[in-house]
Amino acid sequence: MIEETLRVLEFQKILELLAGLTMSDPGREAVMNLQPLSSRGETAAALEEVAEMRGLLENRGRPPLGGSRELRPMLEELHAEGIRLSTGDLQEVLSSVETAIECRRFFAEPQTAPRLTARAGELAPLKELAREIRTCIGPRGEILDNASFELGDIRTEIRQVKNRIKGSLETLLSKESLAGVFQEKLITERSGRYVVPVRADHRGRIKGFVHDESASGQTLFVEPASVLKWNNRQQVLLREEKREEERILLRLSGIVREEGEGLLRNQGILAHLDARAASGQFAVLSDSAAPELTEEPLIDLREARHPLLLFRADGRPREFSAVPVDLLLPQRSSTLIISGPNTGGKTVAIKTIGLLLLMVRSGLHIPCRRDSRVHCFGRIFADIGDDQSIEENLSTFSGHVTRIRRILSEADGDSLVLLDEAGTGTDPSEGGALAMAVLDSLRERGARTVLTTHLNLIKGYAFLEEGVENAAVEFDPRTLEPTYRLQYGIPGSSNAFAITRRLGFPEEVLSRAESYLGRGEREGLEIIEELNRLRRELNQDRDEVRELRARAREEREKRKRLLDDLEERKSEILEKSIRRGEQFVQEAHRKAKALLNEALRTGETKEAARISGEFREMHKKLADSRPGPPRRGAVPRDVAIGEILRVTDLGVEGTVVRKMEEEVELDLQGKKMRLPLKRLEQFTPRRLARREKPRSGIYAHVQREDFSPVLRLVGLRVDEALARLDRFLDDALLHGMGEVEVVHGTGEGILRRAVREFLSRHRGVAGFRSGEPDQGGENLTIVELGGS
Repeated sequence: MIEETLRVLEFQKILELLAGLTMSDPGREAVMNLQPLSSRGETAAALEEVAEMRGLLENRGRPPLGGSRELRPMLEELHAEGIRLSTGDLQEVLSSVETAIECRRFFAEPQTAPRLTARAGELAPLKELAREIRTCIGPRGEILDNASFELGDIRTEIRQVKNRIKGSLETLLSKESLAGVFQEKLITERSGRYVVPVRADHRGRIKGFVHDESASGQTLFVEPASVLKWNNRQQVLLREEKREEERILLRLSGIVREEGEGLLRNQGILAHLDARAASGQFAVLSDSAAPELTEEPLIDLREARHPLLLFRADGRPREFSAVPVDLLLPQRSSTLIISGPNTGGKTVAIKTIGLLLLMVRSGLHIPCRRDSRVHCFGRIFADIGDDQSIEENLSTFSGHVTRIRRILSEADGDSLVLLDEAGTGTDPSEGGALAMAVLDSLRERGARTVLTTHLNLIKGYAFLEEGVENAAVEFDPRTLEPTYRLQYGIPGSSNAFAITRRLGFPEEVLSRAESYLGRGEREGLEIIEELNRLRRELNQDRDEVRELRARAREEREKRKRLLDDLEERKSEILEKSIRRGEQFVQEAHRKAKALLNEALRTGETKEAARISGEFREMHKKLADSRPGPPRRGAVPRDVAIGEILRVTDLGVEGTVVRKMEEEVELDLQGKKMRLPLKRLEQFTPRRLARREKPRSGIYAHVQREDFSPVLRLVGLRVDEALARLDRFLDDALLHGMGEVEVVHGTGEGILRRAVREFLSRHRGVAGFRSGEPDQGGENLTIVELGGS
């Protein structure tokens, strides 16, 4: 039944289209032998290969497959010993080998086409065979001198002998004493021997052998006795040359015989790649896609087009585009009944379904939208067209019945059945009843069915049975022409009167025909037409709503982009202004520090204290006027133990370990800090720390619960002291300290200068000064924190 289905759905025409896109005879043969694949996995792999090839075609062009040749007949002849190939045959072999080498190079990038690269990687390079043939056979099919040492020596001697013969004959032709003997001063050949044209009336003046004469008998072609020896030698050499050439061809044929298996395997791979290239080219020309393959038995083909409507008979794309149609048979439905007027596209619709599913199962992309989905039905049956046969005594009805009988004997739960004009060819009542019984039987087997009909009895079947849906071929009553689209959920009217009126049928005949319709039938037709009108209006309203919604979405996104851009520009301007202000502050800071250091060095302690006080006041004002870090979350109102909050000033996160009325105590990486709620941010949604089981063991260090605002560095080396000072300042900032003390002693002043130099560069230090006399004076430095 599969062959019948392929014939009815015109699958062969698709193969012919593809064959016209191949580049080699083996590729053409591979395309013409394409058949639906047996498993979903094989189908998916084939579709993926075509997708890879399409990508290569669009980005890099076609692979070099044109040189692949059909080698099977000549390789079969080589099975017999003593058979030698001609130079033309060897050129065909060389062309195939070189094509395999070029293809391996073309598909050398696995990241772009992994499946095709793996396939091309199976090609045997056969470089030694290619080298042997190139060494022996020239581009015009001639055997080259360097094919063997013997052949080279023989041909060298042949050239020498020819030159000797020609030199001797040219001397003879140029003699003054023989000026009237020769018809022309010309050297020619007869039977492979060099001769000169002698006038018949002077034949006795040249000693030699006559090999031929002209048609008039006036010219004799004579081989002079002076060159007889060398002509004989040339004939001997020519025979030796032929024997050596035959030996070379026999040797090359033996090499080809040894590589025969690899050559045939290469030919199969190249043919496969050529078929995939043709499939990829077809996908590009028809704007095809690979639908998603589903386990569920359904058909969801969006904007599908019949591929034969996209191309001319010679394979060229048509100028106009076929009307796309949605072909749907959802999983919940087992049967789709398509009705509507003749010429409306019912038969094209079911043919499109069947042909596209056959193409998918054969590993071909199909003209549809990329989000389409289909099931790989195990078997597809089709009863389409008229099988009337006088020879077999089959009427139209008998032909339909014969095919449906075979379908019923083979269909199962993984089958798709396509029935065109079900119930026709006999009495409408009996035909409709028979068609419904066939649908019952197919549904009981679990098969999926799509059929077309004009019979109201079958249209009503969809309203009576669950899982059966109607679809109408859309017909425009204003233009009286079909739109070739399907409207799901309602049956279609045949519109026989409208179509015949459009075709110019006599009006009086039409009026009389309408009068013969019963009142119920007229009302039924009017109801169907009204339903179709309402459906069109609903679809039009739905399309308008979709368009308005899409437009509103675009406007929203555009407005959001503008606001984001504005906010980003605002942030950039603000950040730029802050950086510029900070540069001014840093410059002033640097100058003030220089003045302070100068005062300290000259011993002006009071002047230094005054400058330091003014500097602290200025720094405080600047810090108060500087905008704080941006707040991301809301100020927490209700917090829970274990909740994670963000410290706005520091930009760090901490876990709540204790809460008071307007303050909380946070755990910041093992350090405790008490902060007011207004300095914190709450996440949305709220975040809680993971509770960890208490761990036992020996810790590498002791975590400090309390912080001392005094750091003692007396007696430490400078590098060790500065490392401790750096950690001390970090801890002080985390604890929100405003002022700390660093005890470094006086001594030679080395540690004191290093400490103060370090403090001058630290971003968290707002200022520093020596201690008061009662605090220790120059032995310690008081550090004010709060810098940026």
